[in-house]
Amino acid sequence: MGLVFTRKLGHVPWMRVILVCIFCMVEVEPSWGKGVAENSNVVSSFSRPKSVNIGALFTFNSVIGRAAKPAMAAAVDDINSNSSILQGTTLNLIFHDTNCSGFLGTMEALELMAKDVAITIGPQSSGIAHVISNVVNELRIPLLSLATDPNLSSLQYPYFLRAVHSDYFQMNAIADLIVHYGWREVITIFVDDDYGRNGISALGDALAKNRAKISYKAAFPPDASRNDINDLLVQVSLMESRIFIVHVNPDSGLKVFSIAKSLGMISNGYVWIATDWLPSVLDSVPVDPVTMDILQGVLALRHHTKDSHQKYAFTSRWKGLKYVGNSTINSYAFYAYDAVWLAAHALDSFFNQAGNLTFFSDRMINESALNLSSLRIFQGGQQLLQKLLRTNYTGLSGDIQFDSEKNLINPAVDILNIVGTGSNKIGYWSNYSGLSVVSPEILYLKPPNKSSSTQQLSSVIWPGQVTNIPRGWVFPNNGKPLQIAVPNRVSYKEFVSVDKDPQEVQGYCIDIFEAAVKLLPYPVPHKYVLIGDGIRNPDFNNLVHDVAINKYDAAVGDITIVTNRTRIVDFTQPYMESGLVVVAPVRKVKSSAWAFLKPFTLQMWIVTGSFFLLVGFAVWILEHRINSEFRGPPSQQFMTILWFSFSTMFFAHRENTVSTLGRFVLLIWLFVVLIINSSYTASLTSILTVQQLSSRIEGIDSLISSNDPIGIQDGSFARDYLVRELNIAESRIKSLKNQAEYADALERGPKNGGVAAIVDELPYVEVFLSYSNCNVQIVGQEFTKSGWGFAFERDSPLAVDLSTAILQLSENGELQRIHDKWLTSSGSCSSQSNQVDDNRLSLKSFWGLFLICGVTCFLALSIFFCRVCYQYSRYAPEVVIQDEIEAAEPVRSRRLSSASFKDLMGFIDRKEAEIKEFFKRKNSLESSQSQTSRSHSLGTLSSTD
Repeated sequence: MGLVFTRKLGHVPWMRVILVCIFCMVEVEPSWGKGVAENSNVVSSFSRPKSVNIGALFTFNSVIGRAAKPAMAAAVDDINSNSSILQGTTLNLIFHDTNCSGFLGTMEALELMAKDVAITIGPQSSGIAHVISNVVNELRIPLLSLATDPNLSSLQYPYFLRAVHSDYFQMNAIADLIVHYGWREVITIFVDDDYGRNGISALGDALAKNRAKISYKAAFPPDASRNDINDLLVQVSLMESRIFIVHVNPDSGLKVFSIAKSLGMISNGYVWIATDWLPSVLDSVPVDPVTMDILQGVLALRHHTKDSHQKYAFTSRWKGLKYVGNSTINSYAFYAYDAVWLAAHALDSFFNQAGNLTFFSDRMINESALNLSSLRIFQGGQQLLQKLLRTNYTGLSGDIQFDSEKNLINPAVDILNIVGTGSNKIGYWSNYSGLSVVSPEILYLKPPNKSSSTQQLSSVIWPGQVTNIPRGWVFPNNGKPLQIAVPNRVSYKEFVSVDKDPQEVQGYCIDIFEAAVKLLPYPVPHKYVLIGDGIRNPDFNNLVHDVAINKYDAAVGDITIVTNRTRIVDFTQPYMESGLVVVAPVRKVKSSAWAFLKPFTLQMWIVTGSFFLLVGFAVWILEHRINSEFRGPPSQQFMTILWFSFSTMFFAHRENTVSTLGRFVLLIWLFVVLIINSSYTASLTSILTVQQLSSRIEGIDSLISSNDPIGIQDGSFARDYLVRELNIAESRIKSLKNQAEYADALERGPKNGGVAAIVDELPYVEVFLSYSNCNVQIVGQEFTKSGWGFAFERDSPLAVDLSTAILQLSENGELQRIHDKWLTSSGSCSSQSNQVDDNRLSLKSFWGLFLICGVTCFLALSIFFCRVCYQYSRYAPEVVIQDEIEAAEPVRSRRLSSASFKDLMGFIDRKEAEIKEFFKRKNSLESSQSQTSRSHSLGTLSSTD
C-alpha cells in the first residue's frame, strides 16, 4: 500500500530517464517468436526441479516489511516441510530490500529478476510497483504485490497480481461511512505520492456517486517536516468541513495526529477517519499511552481477515518465528504468508502440467549498454500466470481466489473506533452488503442487500468523548461573515425593503430568515448585500446564478423555487406557498327590472311551474270525492286547482286536505317548495351584489387563446414560463414595475395601451387585491405550484439546517405571526370572481327533489285509481228490484265490460259518501233477500214431508 518511507532524491528525474531507456531497449522487439538458437541462450531445468526460486521485494524496516518478512519465511518453512505440495521441490525465498528508496528499490528489483525467480512477491510501495510491473511484463515473471494503489491495473500490467485488496474498496467503505452519518463534504490529508494521490482520487469518485465531495485536498510531500504539516493543518482548520480523511504513511500519519492534537483539532465537533495504515501501526508495535491519547475517537479501517483456527494457530506461534524481533502481527503478515502459499500452489500445478523453468536471454537486452545481460525471460511465465489466476484455497486472510478483473474476491474491511488503550470494532464493510454489524462471512450466505435500512454500525465515541454524531462542519474561522444577497425591490416592499434610517434590510422574508437562524445551534455571522439599482426589480435568475458561482454565499428574499434554479443551487424548505394566477378587472353588475328572473334558468322556471300545476291537479283528484272545497262547477274547480297550486309557494293555501294520500303528497311538495324558496332567495341576493368581469378572460386558457397583452412583474420568472412553457409570444408580455402600474394597465385595458390581465405569483396578487380596493379579481385556477425559499451554494449544509428551522417555525406558529405582521389579509377580494352565470340555479341542482315529488304523486294517484276501479267493479244502480237480484249479477258483468269511459268518469265524480251509502243499501238488500230465500226453502221441505 505504499507504506515505504521514501527518501526524496530531488524528484528523481534521472531515475525515470534510466528506466525509460531500459524499457525502450527491451520493448523494441521481443523476438519471442524467433528460434532460440538464433536469438537466445536457453537455460533449461527439469519439469520437477530440486528447487525453485521466488523473490521477496520489500522495505523490511517498515511496518509492512517487519510483518511480511517473518510471515513469508514461516510460509516457506511450512511448504518445504509439507510433502503434499511441490513433492520434493524445495522452495527458495530470496529477500531484497528496497531501502525506502525509489531508485534503489528499482535497482534491487532488477537484481532480483536476474536470479531466475519464477514469481516475485512485493513490492509494498506503489511507486516501485508501477516501475517493476513494466519489468515483469517484459520478463514474463508474475508479480504478487502488496501495493494497494487502485491505479495498478492488471489491464495495464498483465503480470501484475495484487495479493491484497485494492484501496478502491477501502475508499468505497469510507464513502459509505460518510453517507451513513449524513455528511456531504470531507477534507483529505494525504502523502503526495502515487499511493496517496491515487487513493484519494478513488475516494473522490466514490463520494461523487452519493452527492458528496472532497472540499479540499491537503497534500504534503513524503519527507515533510513537522512545520510543514503544522502549517497545512492550520490552513485546513480554518475551513468549513470538520471531516478529515487521513491517507498517509505510518510515521507521517502519527505526526499528523500529534500536531492536530496540539492544535486542538481532535476535540468535540471533529471527525477523523484513518485508512488501514493506522491499524497496521497499532497492531505491529507496542503503542505508548501518549500515542493512544492523541488517537481517542478516531475511526480507522483495517483489512478484514476471516477468523479461523488456522489464523489463530499462526498468531499463537508468531513470537517464535525467525526475523520477528519486537514486531507484532498485523493483517499484512497474513497476506504475505498467503502470497507465498499462493505461489507454491501455482508452481505445484505448473509442474503437474509438465511446466518447465526455462529462461532465455533476449538479444536486445544483451546488447544494452547498461549490462543487463543477466536479465532473462521466463518462457513459462504465461502458463504460470494462468495457474495463479485459477488457484483457489483458504489461507490465513480468508478465501484466496481471483475474480475476472484479477482482484481477490470478497473485499471487506473492519471499522474500528480507537477508544481507551485499544480499539472497538463497530462494524464491517463489504463490497457485498455494505455496512453491517454482522460478519461478512455470514452475509455471504444471504442474498446481497445494500438498502439504506440494512446499513448499520454500533455506537461510536467521537473525539471529545461524545456519542452524538458530529454535524461535520462549522463556519470558516476566518472572520468573514456570510455574504447574503438580498433583492432591492421597488414594488411589494412588504416582502423585502430597505429602511434608510437606520440603513438596514427589513421585510417579511428577512424576518423569517432571522427567526430561522436564531433556532440554529450555532452562530451564523452574516451581512446583507443589496442587489439592484432601486429603479427596477433585479433579475432573480441572475441573483441565483451569482450564488451558484460563489459570488455570494446565499440569497434571501422572495425567490421562487423553479426547476432551472434548483439545477445550480440548493434551496431550503419553502417558507411560503406560491404559484402563478391570472388577475382581471371586475365591475358591479347593474340591476334591471327583470333581475328577479335571473336566479333560475329558463328550464328551471318551466319545470318548477309544471310541478306546481301537477301537484295541484294531483291533490284535486285525491280530494275531489271527499272534500267539498274541491267540488263545484268546472270553472270553480279549475280556479281552485290554480289557486291551491301557486299558493303553496308561500304556504298560504286555504283549502284543507282531508285524505291521507292528499296530505302525503302535499307534505312532500311543501318540503320541495321550502328548498326552492331558500335557494331562490340566496341566489338572488348573490346576483344583486356580485361583481362581474370587465373582460372575457376567465383563466389561463382563455388568456392563451386571446391576442391581448399580458402584464407581468418586472424581474419575475413568469416571463420565461409564459414564453417557454405556454408558447405565448414575447411581444404580448409587458413588464410592470409596481402596484400603481398594475392598476393603471388593467383600467386602461388592451384597447388603450393597457393589458387584458396580469399573471403573477399568488402572494403578490393577494397584496395587490387589497391595494386595488377589490376592483380586480383572480380568475381561473392557480396553474403552477411552487414556493419561496432561500438559495445556497450546492451541497451547503446550512440549507439543510435552515430547512429544519423553517419547519420548526411553521409548527410553533411563528411563521403565521410573521405573515400577519407584514401581510394584510385581502379578505373577500382574494376569492375568485363570481359571475352571474355561475350563480344561476339550473335543473341539475334540483332534479332529485323533483323526482321524489313526481314519484310520490304517481304512487298516490295509482293507489287512488286502484281503489276507484275496485269500487266501480262492485257498483249497481239503485233501481234493481229484489226479484231480479239473481239475474242482476250477469247483467252487471256485461254492463261493466261494456261500460263507457264517460260512465267511469261519472262514477269518479260522485261523492264518496254517496258511493258508501249505495254499498250500504246494497248489502242490506242482499241480506234480506238471502233470509227470504232460506224461509222459502224450509217451507218447501215441510210440504214435501
